[in-house]
Amino acid sequence: MSDYDLVIRGGTVVTASDTMKADVGIRAGRIVAVAESLTNAAKAIDASGLLVMPGGIDSHVHMAQPAFGGPAMADGFESGTRSAIAGGTTTVLPFALQPRGASLRASVMDYHKEADGQSYCDYGFHLIVSDPSASVLGQELPALVADGYTSFKVFMTYDDLVLNDRQLLEVFDCARGCGALVMVHCEGYDAIRFMTERLERAGKTAPYYHAISRPQSVEREATHRAISHAELTDVPIMVVHVSGREPMEQIRWAQQRGLKVYGETCPQYVALTADDLKGLNMDASGGKYVCSPPPRDAASWEAIWEGIRTGVFQTFSSDHCPFFYEGEMGKLNPKARTSFRWVPNGIPGVETRLQILFSKGVVEGRISLNEFVALTSTNHAKMYGLYPKKGSIAPGFDADIVLWDPNRKETIRQELMHHGADYTPYEGLAVTGWPVMTLLRGKVVAEEGKILGALGDGGFLKRALSPYAVPAGGA
Repeated sequence: MSDYDLVIRGGTVVTASDTMKADVGIRAGRIVAVAESLTNAAKAIDASGLLVMPGGIDSHVHMAQPAFGGPAMADGFESGTRSAIAGGTTTVLPFALQPRGASLRASVMDYHKEADGQSYCDYGFHLIVSDPSASVLGQELPALVADGYTSFKVFMTYDDLVLNDRQLLEVFDCARGCGALVMVHCEGYDAIRFMTERLERAGKTAPYYHAISRPQSVEREATHRAISHAELTDVPIMVVHVSGREPMEQIRWAQQRGLKVYGETCPQYVALTADDLKGLNMDASGGKYVCSPPPRDAASWEAIWEGIRTGVFQTFSSDHCPFFYEGEMGKLNPKARTSFRWVPNGIPGVETRLQILFSKGVVEGRISLNEFVALTSTNHAKMYGLYPKKGSIAPGFDADIVLWDPNRKETIRQELMHHGADYTPYEGLAVTGWPVMTLLRGKVVAEEGKILGALGDGGFLKRALSPYAVPAGGA
């Protein structure tokens, strides 16, 4: 009888803390040994010349999300998770969104119908709270947190999602009581409305003006306000998709004062700029890059790298939010041609997150291999209640592994993608470092761009309370 179902041999194992030449032994879907030499395996994979890293965990993705009457997302769970495993990501955390007036519990059950049996990789759910009624705060939210939905997101903008300051305080207070981690989208709603209406009156309606309507000052103000509310209620928060220096420095200011404020950033804030929204002669092609917060400028790239290097940011997520570009259900829909405010807001990115950070971070000398693993996998697992099941290569962890060629040069292009969208915003971006093989719980699910897994390979993850959600003043 073999000691192992599978041994990955001859590779360089990289975790958030260590880099070593080692073999990895897998049995019953879990890692059971990491050693200099392992034999007596039913099957072996030669990883010579490759990095052996924990599968990526993308803790900020949108899939099969309700459209509120607008164009539907280009990815449900089938295409979205297919894209994830092709890019080396083995766990995603999308959002179960509560429409205004709806039961939060019912919204979660409806979202399960979209996901269950339709996923190529493992997944958990964050919650989006848009209607913090007395029953939601007093009953539904605490019960759902106890059931393993241990994080939720609130918005400071968007007509259908924005919460006012009193609501934010009430939600933060509820989170403190039930041990949930709060994610906050920080952009000021009234300031954006004011800027949008002023630009439209001036006839400035092209996609580029989406970025002008949401300057860094709008993100900075909302970030500071969210931090102030978190300080008042003594609740830890995660400020998501931070785009530049001004909001980054607000988070750093809070951290230096000992507040439990965490930060997340994304590929678009080190690889795209607002100029991309100009398109060709200010035409609608700039709509391909419309997302919120918008990409900034090259100086903002350097500010984001500064935040990554100095530990302001704990996670690097994609904020995968895919829409079609062409057609009446895409970013070129007739209404979107009248003003940037109607362009579907979001870009695809779950499949290219690892390649962009590896190339711009590791290859260009900005971060170490170990920091790369922390930012793309380990810290996500720790932050969102998945550790020590996910996020590292050590005995007892799920055998979620990506084999990575650190020297492979590729150019990102739509024809390589597995998502449902009809474009990638990173078209033509040259990168060094590429996933060769992805394993989910010991099963090879993707190899050289070919999907070898099956729908239903991925399962729902009930998550523990985050140790990062413990208030500074104690529970």
